[in-house]
Amino acid sequence: MTDSNDEVLLRMRGISKRFGPVCALSDVTLNVRRGTVHALCGENGAGKSTLMKILAGVVKPDSGSIELNGISQHFTTPADAIDAGISMIYQELDLAEDLTAGENIFLGAEPRGALPFTIDRGKIISQTQQLAERYGFTVDPSANVSTLSIADRQIVELLKALRRNSRIIVMDEPTSSLSQAEAQRLFAIVRHLRVAGLSIIYISHRLEEVTSLADDISVLRDGKVVHSSSAKDFTISQIVQHMVGRELDQFFPPKTSTIGDVRVRVEQLASDEGIDNVSFEIRSGEIVGMAGLIGSGRTEVARAIFGAHLKTSGKVFLDDEEIDVDSPDEAIRSGIAFLTEDRKRTGLCLELPCFWNVTLPNLDELGMNLILKPSREVAEASRVGAQMNVKWASPRAPANSLSGGNQQKLLVARWLLAKSRFMIFDEPTRGIDVGAKREIYLLLHELAKQGMAILLISSELPELFGVADRILVMRHGRLVANLQTQKTNPNEVVHLAAVE
Repeated sequence: MTDSNDEVLLRMRGISKRFGPVCALSDVTLNVRRGTVHALCGENGAGKSTLMKILAGVVKPDSGSIELNGISQHFTTPADAIDAGISMIYQELDLAEDLTAGENIFLGAEPRGALPFTIDRGKIISQTQQLAERYGFTVDPSANVSTLSIADRQIVELLKALRRNSRIIVMDEPTSSLSQAEAQRLFAIVRHLRVAGLSIIYISHRLEEVTSLADDISVLRDGKVVHSSSAKDFTISQIVQHMVGRELDQFFPPKTSTIGDVRVRVEQLASDEGIDNVSFEIRSGEIVGMAGLIGSGRTEVARAIFGAHLKTSGKVFLDDEEIDVDSPDEAIRSGIAFLTEDRKRTGLCLELPCFWNVTLPNLDELGMNLILKPSREVAEASRVGAQMNVKWASPRAPANSLSGGNQQKLLVARWLLAKSRFMIFDEPTRGIDVGAKREIYLLLHELAKQGMAILLISSELPELFGVADRILVMRHGRLVANLQTQKTNPNEVVHLAAVE
């Protein structure tokens, strides 16, 4: 990677940070060139977020220096970093949903109206339009943010950064909630910003997009930069090796379970969320994938089966017994588990201890529907947590202290305690690193080996082809294909999902 003084816009030198006994960063150096996309890769806990929070003025380093254009910077607040031209777009977008796009873009810097203490909303609209046109974006300044898609909200975040005259924009997992088409649109925007002279620090666990988009790549492991060079010098396997410190010879583990009798049968399922006449079977020990575009009805099928949304017609059978599920509570009692696509909002109670997250849906099973016994809850959570190899400081630690991969395993531990027979995984590897992904794949195979029936909903075709025995394809709320994984290919799946 070229490192001339003329090219380097940002230098972070010797950055170190400890949180109590934990060393988050150790003597980290990062150089970002002007007008480039610099990808930052690493497993969860490698130090990426801490390093970027230091750059954004959210966290103060214990030691080290930051230079912009050769000028030393000292950020004590996020406002200091913003004033210096640094903006960070977090994975959970930081927007006021009840305000319009224009109001968000000019929040805190609203143009004044003709009268004292008033805002010129006409200027907000016109200046937002001018800013969007300058960078080739399309956005409705008067649209309420709550009505916008995730992709359009990201454009609002970008325009907010550009309005601040940012020179460096940090993007944290920007495609984790985007469809393939929306992701391609975002890539075009990032390339456009690069041509306009901005520097983008791009954090993503999706290594295919990293290698296709980045100019330079730096890999962190255990709080240190272990390799940094031009993207053309990296292959995906080399990035993985630097991230985990070893080669992953078999990223997708071999299948070892035996497929048995039909465990789950869904017949002509429909709901007012837009799914219609969906029928399929899953056998014990079988992992069945479900593919489809965003909005195709995949999650809606899961919600209807689990009772999170009432079905309008159809039947669900578990071990040849029809079950009438009208609520998640009834689904849990029947042996159905649902790991939602958004573990932070609809899966876990992040502020509560890990053991409560495991036992909350299982209090009746544990004989605690009237009187809680915390010591027994801790013991049961510890037992299933050890079974899932959950890495926590203690079962009493809050769930938000765990990495993304361990949060997923915590949810699985919950459903093991519930003695589930059928597990639905909706995007289980979203937002987790490559090492944690492999652990999830191993976990899926282990559950299948125990005779579980598994429905795996995923937007990543390599994941479906690497893990699933069969792939169901959804389009516009209907099941359009039931394919043997070994007898199909990604092109066929994409064609079935997208073409009428």
